[in-house]
Amino acid sequence: MSTKSKNTKYIFVLGGVMSGLGKGIAASSIGYILKNSGLKVTILKLDPYLNVDPGTMNPYQHGEVFVLDDGSETDLDLGHYERFIDVSMTRNNNATAGQIYSTVLEKERKGEYLGQTVQVIPHVTDEIIKRIKSINEPKKYDVVICEVGGTVGDIESLPFMEAIRQLSLNVGSQNHLIMHVTLLPYVDASGELKSKPTQHSVMKLREIGLSPDMILCRSQHHIDKSVREKIALFCNVRSDHVFEGRDVQSIYEVPLLLHEQNMGHLVNERLQLNKEPDLSKLKNFVHNYKNPEVELTIAMCGKYTELIDSYKSVLESFVHAGVENSARVNIKWVKTDKITNDKSANMQFKDVDGILILPGFGSRGSEGKILASKYSRENNLPFLGICLGMQCAIIDFARHVCGLKGANSTEFNKRTKHPVIDLMESQKAIKIKGGTMRLGAYDCTIKTGTKTYSAYRSKKISERHRHRYEVNNRYKNRLEKAGMIISGVNDSLGVVETIEISDHPWFVAGQFHPELKSRVNKAHPLFREFIKASKKYSKKRS
Repeated sequence: MSTKSKNTKYIFVLGGVMSGLGKGIAASSIGYILKNSGLKVTILKLDPYLNVDPGTMNPYQHGEVFVLDDGSETDLDLGHYERFIDVSMTRNNNATAGQIYSTVLEKERKGEYLGQTVQVIPHVTDEIIKRIKSINEPKKYDVVICEVGGTVGDIESLPFMEAIRQLSLNVGSQNHLIMHVTLLPYVDASGELKSKPTQHSVMKLREIGLSPDMILCRSQHHIDKSVREKIALFCNVRSDHVFEGRDVQSIYEVPLLLHEQNMGHLVNERLQLNKEPDLSKLKNFVHNYKNPEVELTIAMCGKYTELIDSYKSVLESFVHAGVENSARVNIKWVKTDKITNDKSANMQFKDVDGILILPGFGSRGSEGKILASKYSRENNLPFLGICLGMQCAIIDFARHVCGLKGANSTEFNKRTKHPVIDLMESQKAIKIKGGTMRLGAYDCTIKTGTKTYSAYRSKKISERHRHRYEVNNRYKNRLEKAGMIISGVNDSLGVVETIEISDHPWFVAGQFHPELKSRVNKAHPLFREFIKASKKYSKKRS
């Protein structure tokens, strides 16, 4: 049952010392604990960068772009939020400095400030506060968790910190909590954890008018009582409000780690929520993750294999699907520009249990991806293609089964004789890159009797998209006559959404991104069935 409190409770998750400490996982874990206390929870990411959204940012800079049902391109942390608390986010769950300043400047141009000098305080900070509050207007949630990107002390984050200071004062001490995520470095030479960086980080926080209520210390080592008490003394918090955030095998252990330290109870006490969490389902999930029946190796074929955050949602989908199949999924990263012929394909894939061709853009490595599809198809190796992965499977089939020599995508070769993949008609006049792809959730009708239907167990599905190119419908009949099954289509647009091969144990691909809807409590159907097929293949191979 939800709390009857009329006041929205706010939890602000801030970071100190350095970036990349896992504030997103911390916010998600707190959200998971509170949701499993019977509370209604949502999470908001405040990003201080000036980009409007991460849609045009290089994955090496920012990692994966996470797409929502409403077509918003957002920070990868929103993927963690959705996976942990199982709530579908909207564009309101991610606010960037670029969006905030754009709104302020637009208002100024319209004359809404009545000739005032437009300043960071109050106009920018007021807009930030408005964005934080609007996520719960009208009130649907008991708790709003706000994660602020970057590190305390960054120039670009100062307006956000000031807005939080003002909002905290406005809502009162019983309606907000500040969680500070920091680093405790370990010095090998002396064999001790150092709290000084945390002390300085908190000092910086207090300089701008904020004091932490709780401190989450990231560390590779156990934090003993004396270190906790030292941090508590110098940072002005209770010692039982200093939490250990040591490295764990799986991110899904983090809520359990925090629960062991009584965080749920202390947060509920601090915010007067009077709720106690039940994490039994998560305990079972983690136990199954750590005790698999088998281990499988899946080849991940992509462009950004040096930075795994580029494919964060895919990796987490494998965790979810692995647990449901009592399997540990190990990844073999494959740079497809190294695959130049059937021989090099065999060298890469001879020891794997399945192949996944990852989404992406551009021609680099495309011929290797096409050869990966060919290898999987000819060797009855389980295959899953996502977005570009489906397009490469189409090209492979067109060339090597349909006999369409030189078939290609116009993204890779504008002059190809057989453009089996072509730019969507709606994309041809677009010049601006940001937010102009086919984005968000679209319906798909699944053909009964197909492997895709067996996975979903439904004729009507909705999945999230992020693409400009599609299957050229002029070639549908030739593909189908040669044995390809068009198993899913968007009826209103006529877009091919899923394909499979009839005489293959499990060869399925989709134009959408199934990884964006996988949850810790429910693996995505395509990933679940892909891993099931890979497990079956592995048993035959051994």
